Amino acid sequence: MGNPFGNPGGLGNLGGMMKQAKKVYEAVQKVQEELAEEKIEAASGGGMVKAVVNGKGALLEIKIDPQVVDPDDVEMLEDLVTTAVREALSEAGKLEAERIQAATGGLNLPGMF
Repeated sequence: MGNPFGNPGGLGNLGGMMKQAKKVYEAVQKVQEELAEEKIEAASGGGMVKAVVNGKGALLEIKIDPQVVDPDDVEMLEDLVTTAVREALSEAGKLEAERIQAATGGLNLPGMF
């Protein structure tokens, strides 16, 4: 009876697939390192509050214009900070997805990276 994999050698082109997988993995690792160095800034309140995150989504800093600090309206400042951080994190997520897709040649490898 013949080999069920259609290759007399046994496992098809498993070696080639493993080499390709290793290249993709290394490319993604490089992208991950680069993303950790990227800085993404987002603002709210017309630029009165700014949040800076890295490409991996770690919050690096918050900048608040003193004019927006009103002790009688702390809730507004909290909302502005939340909005700026959310926007920065969203942009970081988009950047990461774009870079990973480029590194993997568009392959969808859920759970691997």
